[in-house]
Amino acid sequence: MFSKTAKGAKSSALLYSIVETAKANGLAAEKYLVYLFEALANSEIKEMDLLEKCMLWSENIPDQLHVKTTK
Repeated sequence: MFSKTAKGAKSSALLYSIVETAKANGLAAEKYLVYLFEALANSEIKEMDLLEKCMLWSENIPDQLHVKTTK
């Protein structure tokens, strides 16, 4: 557990916020986190363009990250 400090608690809250927002946007949270971390680790963030493409609601998010629903 890394929330024994103020920084740890802030990090936990940030991560939980990303996970819950992913769920709210119909994404598989674990798959989205892997996608996000890989995208950010494999590039230099020089422009907001990269961050915008990684946003949960972006049309650039791969289809395989979306939760499949049956209706």
